[in-house]
Amino acid sequence: MRRVVVTGLGCVSPVGNTVEETWASIKAGKSGIATITHYDPAPFKVKYDAEVKNFDASLYMDTKTARKMARFSKYAVAAAKMALEDADLLDKKDVLDTAGVFLGVGIGGFETTESSMTSYVTSNMTRIPPMTVPMLIPNEGAANISMAFGIHGASHTIATACASGTDAIGDAIDNIRLGRSDVILAGGAESTENGFANLGFEVLHALSSKWTDAPEKSSRPFDKQRDGFVMGEGGTILVLEEYEHAIARGAKIYAEVAGYGATSDAYHLTAPDPAGIIGARAMTLAMKDAGVTPEQVQYYNAHGTSTHLNDAGETKMLHIAFGEAAKKLHISSTKSMTGHCLGDAGALEAMITIKAIQENFVPPTINLDEPDVEGGCDLDYTPNKGIETTIDVAMSGNFGFGGHNGILVFKKVK
Repeated sequence: MRRVVVTGLGCVSPVGNTVEETWASIKAGKSGIATITHYDPAPFKVKYDAEVKNFDASLYMDTKTARKMARFSKYAVAAAKMALEDADLLDKKDVLDTAGVFLGVGIGGFETTESSMTSYVTSNMTRIPPMTVPMLIPNEGAANISMAFGIHGASHTIATACASGTDAIGDAIDNIRLGRSDVILAGGAESTENGFANLGFEVLHALSSKWTDAPEKSSRPFDKQRDGFVMGEGGTILVLEEYEHAIARGAKIYAEVAGYGATSDAYHLTAPDPAGIIGARAMTLAMKDAGVTPEQVQYYNAHGTSTHLNDAGETKMLHIAFGEAAKKLHISSTKSMTGHCLGDAGALEAMITIKAIQENFVPPTINLDEPDVEGGCDLDYTPNKGIETTIDVAMSGNFGFGGHNGILVFKKVK
């Protein structure tokens, strides 16, 4: 089987506008959650989220092009440019001509949906901005990447809610393994920071809302005081490359994407199956695909949304999939700092997992002051401070509305 490695990374996140800034914030336990600024939160119960800050689209595209993109597309193109520069492929037209783009997007241009519908209603259904459809449809993120960099291979958009970024990477490695591509830009992008999304998730009782006076404390996975997830946004791209192709051109290699597993709960529209069996099966499938045992996995970047159902259910999955090895596993939820970036979550956390392997560092779960042991959260989630330890094999997991379960396994390339 053809091996797949990561040769480039790019990222725009709530805690940094580059991979280096993001990783430094994650290591330091810095929260990116603050009072909402993208829109007026006054009418809403939820007053805080995890926004991208001080993003300058002109660093990555011209102003005319940027005006035709929703925020998620801008983040995707920016992350792609950074990843291509990192992989030393930005000017390699022969490679890009046959490369592909696999992007996970949960919703798409949600702020465009909101503003265009407002125009539609207030004009008595007579007016709508001309770029409404091209800006809101989810596939435009991948399309804009391909157009920006002359990428003529397959351009796919994967929408599996919060597992979208993970599944995009998983589908991309399968594509490379099959020999259809040698290089694919894979990742995720999302921006749902608008009032329509706020209210949409609020009426599902999914969002944290009680930390208005201290937003940085609001995302607290596995903690007794957790009260819901915090919305985040961003874009993350990994350059995935067939191993021999990377070696032949002298590329630097961050890690191997060694395994992928995916299952469907077939249980509920918004809630995970509390039994955890099907989610655990995705973990087992990913480890089998990577050729590793539970005892060999040293770090797990958890979905860890800070909701009661997810955190307890994910812990149960780990107990099922890892058995006794779960007690020795280093776990953390970096959503405690980034919030939940939805379609980008899996890609952002894959990048963080790769950096954890590269630097032998387990990031913390901040705000974990009192683990909810009685509620089923009884493992080692690396509370409040990261630790240095050898990481040769790591796993990242994400679980989406509708019961989508996606797991990736990464290995250090020695």
